[in-house]
Amino acid sequence: MMPTSNPEVLANDWLPPLALGRERELNEAVLRLDAPAPRAPGPWIVAIAGPSGTGTSTVARRAAREVIEQLRQLSGDPAPRVLAVRTSGLRGAHGVATALLRRFDEGFDGRGFPVAEVIAGVLRRVRRDGRPTVVVLDDVGVGGPDLTPLLRAFGSPDRFLPEGESGLPPLWTILAGSPEALSTAVAEVEDRMAVRPFIELRPYPESHLRAIVRDRAERALGRPPPSALVARVVEQAVAEGGGARRAVDILRRELLGRPREPGRLPGGPIPSDGVAIEARVVHAIDAASGGVAAPLGEVKRREAELAREEGVRPLPTTTLWRRIVRLERAGYVRRDIRSGGVGGTRSIVRVLTPVDEWVTAPYRCGTPRAGGGPFRAPERAPPPARASRAASWRPVG
Repeated sequence: MMPTSNPEVLANDWLPPLALGRERELNEAVLRLDAPAPRAPGPWIVAIAGPSGTGTSTVARRAAREVIEQLRQLSGDPAPRVLAVRTSGLRGAHGVATALLRRFDEGFDGRGFPVAEVIAGVLRRVRRDGRPTVVVLDDVGVGGPDLTPLLRAFGSPDRFLPEGESGLPPLWTILAGSPEALSTAVAEVEDRMAVRPFIELRPYPESHLRAIVRDRAERALGRPPPSALVARVVEQAVAEGGGARRAVDILRRELLGRPREPGRLPGGPIPSDGVAIEARVVHAIDAASGGVAAPLGEVKRREAELAREEGVRPLPTTTLWRRIVRLERAGYVRRDIRSGGVGGTRSIVRVLTPVDEWVTAPYRCGTPRAGGGPFRAPERAPPPARASRAASWRPVG
């Protein structure tokens, strides 16, 4: 663990100012998007394909920023917008469309709305704003959400607009994910939009991985990192077969420290087999935060969805908050209270340690609580017998 001046650069969603080792692929993506004034008719779309850790997210988001910078150079145009969504963990096209619409209206809840209406809401907001827009659909994985309805809508937006209205401001789409997942995602729309050939990324050579780790560590520390630290992180990432994403995860642990050992937490002991918490709460935090941060309301919404799938009642807000307090005491998350929202405040859950490294145990009756002994349901007196069963009833004790 080392004093870190800028820990935010270690977050999964932090976008580096340079796509180290991916300059050629980035230039190709921007060239194919043909901004700011495309010569070919829309839709304008490009796909960045590669295994996890090869920089697909960085190339996709940096390409979006390059398009935005080119658009800003055009005088008189409204400020352009980037709508970036990680599709992993979202439920179908409905979940992706809802996430996009929340970029306009943070409080939007897509439950009860057909997917076509949510998509229409996105396109109508784009038209109403009148701003050039770049949509980034990131982390497209095998078995992930079906993107076909969204891509079809981006290709033919007029049928989703109110009667008498037509046309959108310039709209670009960037996809990023594994080659297999992208092939599935675009299979139904290739007859109407030119997506192939994909811009394919190969795994980073060790020299590029070392440059990425050194750059990220220097930005986090505010000074040149020790050579031994860079070498250790790169060696472990290569040994584990991971790429840049895994290397940054290891660097984060090296600089910010590992989770405290169970049983040695401030405020009292916890079970030796981990923090007592429902598995669906962990999944809800992971899906809502994308490994970075999420409003408490979004965590609660996802927990409620998972609870209904399990056939149980969702946790009350106060109970869910207690679970998050336990995770905070373990060093896994941090709670932030900001101004705004219902009641004048807005609660944010920030993930400090990758969720797949959390040590948790199923919550059940008898689990020790932070404030004292094990929880047990209070004993109840037997119910009074009905008159028809009076003869067989005997008092207790």
